[in-house]
Amino acid sequence: MALLDAYVPVVLFLLVALSFPLLTFFATRLFRPTHPTPLKDLTYECGELPEGEAAIQFHFQYYMFALIFVVFDVAAVFLVLWALMIYGTASGVGPGASLADRLVVFGPIFAPMLLGFIPILFVATQYALKKESVIHI
Repeated sequence: MALLDAYVPVVLFLLVALSFPLLTFFATRLFRPTHPTPLKDLTYECGELPEGEAAIQFHFQYYMFALIFVVFDVAAVFLVLWALMIYGTASGVGPGASLADRLVVFGPIFAPMLLGFIPILFVATQYALKKESVIHI
């Protein structure tokens, strides 16, 4: 019975977390002003007349910039995780262990990941840069 008593706050938090969005959704329907007009029923629903087409073309360079950003963002995440794996407290190696001791433990794990990750990073970056000869951003 004591084990179930320990979960009472968790269950209460779960009930509040699940009921709050539902109650908020229905409360806004009760309290919002509704004054529909033909102008408000247009595509943008902001009271302004739409001008031109909604579909526009973006330059390809923006997609390349986003691709390069994602590649280097993933690289940063992996480098931080590798650093935490080698130097962090969750490494399982004592805090007084030298770098050589840490590399002996993590070398068989770290080397194949690094040797697989760096070429993928290089190929993805070269693809992004060669796709458009010059990126003007």
